[in-house]
Amino acid sequence: MGQKVRPTGFRTGIMIDWQSHWYANKQDYSELLVEDFRIRKFVKRRYGGSGISRIRIDRTREKVTVYIYSARVG
Repeated sequence: MGQKVRPTGFRTGIMIDWQSHWYANKQDYSELLVEDFRIRKFVKRRYGGSGISRIRIDRTREKVTVYIYSARVG
């Protein structure tokens, strides 16, 4: 049997863009990663019937911007 590679992980940064855009130092990285996971989980649970295809999170020092790509308007 050959080694299996997940297509999303294999193409990230080359063909597919990252789902989050931010930079953090070692101390804050894990906390921000868990926060991103919780934001995505909340949005998918709350607006699951909206046809959400992608959620992109951008962070700066002062604010967090969440872009929701959906099939439905509103």
